[in-house]
Amino acid sequence: MWLTWRAATRRALYGDEGFYLRERPGRHFRTSVHVSAAFAGALLRLIDRVDADLGRPDVLDLVDVGSGDGLLPARVLASAPPGLAERLRITAVDLSSRPADLDARISWADAVPDRVEGLVVANEWLDNVPVDIVEQTPSGPRLVLVDPETGAERLGPPPAPEDLAWLDRWWPLNDLDDVDGRRAEIGRPRDEAWASVIVRLGRGTAVAVDYAHHAGARPLLGSLTAYRDGSVVPAVPDGSCDVTAHVALDACAAAGERAGATATTLTTQRAALRDLGVAGARPPIELASADPLGYVRALGRAAEEAELIDPTGLGGFGWLSQLKR
Repeated sequence: MWLTWRAATRRALYGDEGFYLRERPGRHFRTSVHVSAAFAGALLRLIDRVDADLGRPDVLDLVDVGSGDGLLPARVLASAPPGLAERLRITAVDLSSRPADLDARISWADAVPDRVEGLVVANEWLDNVPVDIVEQTPSGPRLVLVDPETGAERLGPPPAPEDLAWLDRWWPLNDLDDVDGRRAEIGRPRDEAWASVIVRLGRGTAVAVDYAHHAGARPLLGSLTAYRDGSVVPAVPDGSCDVTAHVALDACAAAGERAGATATTLTTQRAALRDLGVAGARPPIELASADPLGYVRALGRAAEEAELIDPTGLGGFGWLSQLKR
């Protein structure tokens, strides 16, 4: 049975017994949330900024989209000062089942609430919104079809007109000297997914953090890959692994603006986290003699922060922040 990559990935990740319905992400890959509690600490400082911008309302929403094991909202709640913790209305959004040990103050849902006033965070969510893959041929782009059981591929029909329009705007394949065999991932479903978040944001900020690329620097052969048990594996959409592709965050930003965002910042995780106080600085060497255990703990925190802002790793992730008032 031959399917488009979008259809095959949707079934593999979210269909009956799909990968994300039965697995927790932390077993297969490390996100910034799992690397260090400093990521949640930075988001807590962002929450304080959003809270102040909204005038310290009686109820402040925090929505974590693609929450996985709920670790991010759990860490934020555990670190929040009592006054803020009492006002936070936290929703973890995921299609998997609620973790048994999750704090009862955190709601678990399969969709973003209809109206949000506060902060929405989507950390490594958009890369798991399934997309179609196309390959350029002498007659134009053709959809790539895949056998879900083996990962074997063949070319199919041309994309739909709306997808061709997306390619022309965001990932043109015909502006290269040697175009045949070049590939692209049609990011329109991600644009729509992100726009649906912005539509639900009444007032506040929405942040998407992900593997990303931008116009003028798209990968020539696409970015499709897969993970299983902490290792990169061949992308086979049979439900045994996480199938993912990087995100055209600039296209998502434009979709968010069409959906009502009033301000947009598109930067890197390194820049965003440094602005939120994540420095990765080593503690002063004098602390080693004055407080050896404290020095070791501070050195460990510095190493974790350095990993979060490493420009060749997590620090190179795209960070899209959009405001709505």
